[in-house]
Amino acid sequence: MRVPPLRNLFFAVVVVSGLASCTELPNDVGVRQHRSVAAQTWLASHFPILASWNDDPRIRGERKIVINLTTQQAFFYRGKILIGKTNISSGRKDFETPPGKYRVIQKDAHHISSQYGAYVASSGAVLMRDVDVKKDKRPKGARFVGASMPYFLRFTGGYGMHAGFVPRYRASHGCIRMPEKMAQRFFDAATVGTRVEVIEPPTIVER
Repeated sequence: MRVPPLRNLFFAVVVVSGLASCTELPNDVGVRQHRSVAAQTWLASHFPILASWNDDPRIRGERKIVINLTTQQAFFYRGKILIGKTNISSGRKDFETPPGKYRVIQKDAHHISSQYGAYVASSGAVLMRDVDVKKDKRPKGARFVGASMPYFLRFTGGYGMHAGFVPRYRASHGCIRMPEKMAQRFFDAATVGTRVEVIEPPTIVER
C-alpha cells in the first residue's frame, strides 16, 4: 500500500531529529585535544548513567548549569544545592564543545537547525541524511528539513543544550544533547542569564 506523502514527510522529520544535531560550525582552532576519541569514549562510559531531578522553587541561590565534558554529564544547581543531573553527548571530533564560562542567551522550546538536517524529496523520502547546507549540495527537486532541537538553551554563538540522542560518547556537531525528559527539566528551570560552565577536568578512571 502506498504511504501518503505527508506521512512520509513526518517520518523524514523524525529521522532527521534523531540523526542530526546542531547549528554549530566546526572548531578548527582554539580547542585543545585532551584525549583521543577512543579514550574519551572509554572514559565517559565508565561513569554512571545519571537522570534525576529534585527541584524546590523555595531554594534560594543563583541558578547554574555545569557541563562536564570528561564524564559527559550535566548538573543543575540552585545556589550550592544540586537539584538535577543527567548524562549528555557533546561535540564530536572537529566539532568539540568549547570549555568556558557562559550564560543562557536564548530559550526556544521548538528550535529547528538552519544548517544541519536532511534533504527530502517531494514524496517525503529522505535523500541525504546528516547534511550541512553550507557544504552538501542539494539534490535537484529536494528541499532542506532542519533538525529538530527541542528545549534549546543557547549559551554562546551556535552552541546550546537541547533534547536529542545521547550515546555514551561525544556525537553532536557541538551542542549538548540531553535525554528529552531531562532537557525539558533544564529548560523549564533555566532563565535567560543562567550561568553555564563547560569544563573538562583531567579525571582519571581506574581500569
